[in-house]
Amino acid sequence: MINDNDIEIDEIGLVHFTRSRRARRIIISVSPAKGVRVAIPSRSSLQKALEFVQLKKRWIQKHLALIAQIDRRKQASGVHLQAFDRASAKNRIIARLHHLAREYGFKYNRVTVRNQKTRWGSCSPANNISLNIKLVLLSEPFLDYVILHELVHTRIHNHSKNFWAELDRYVKDSKSMAKRLRTDGMLLL
Repeated sequence: MINDNDIEIDEIGLVHFTRSRRARRIIISVSPAKGVRVAIPSRSSLQKALEFVQLKKRWIQKHLALIAQIDRRKQASGVHLQAFDRASAKNRIIARLHHLAREYGFKYNRVTVRNQKTRWGSCSPANNISLNIKLVLLSEPFLDYVILHELVHTRIHNHSKNFWAELDRYVKDSKSMAKRLRTDGMLLL
């Protein structure tokens, strides 16, 4: 049986605790859509999870403040997702993926384009690439960065120094691009 608890914690607010058979350790996540969530492995107690949250209180507060800042920036800038033709957006993203893969000699299996809330793209161990349809709202350098990031994952399935060095062969200063996408791109996710 999986137990869920919502507990109000001073200086954080409501925290959702969930028992997870898959979790190997206590995991805290903070997101705009779901708030603060804590996954508790079956071998850990709720008390241990509460202690861990207290230990990580500053980290949680920092991320909650970042989400609040992004929300304020969204409202101040009036950023609203424009209605766009999903079929042409998907075609544009896939065409760019095909072009970059061909240009740089990458191979992948399947590609899917979906409306995702938390990530721009991903690459599975089977080299299936998933891309966010909102990529069409980014400027071309960021669109290419995300696509090339996932294509490099078809060769290196982690974020090691080798991965970033390989990505830098195709994208100048890739870590800086990643940082800018995390801050500025959050307005669009």
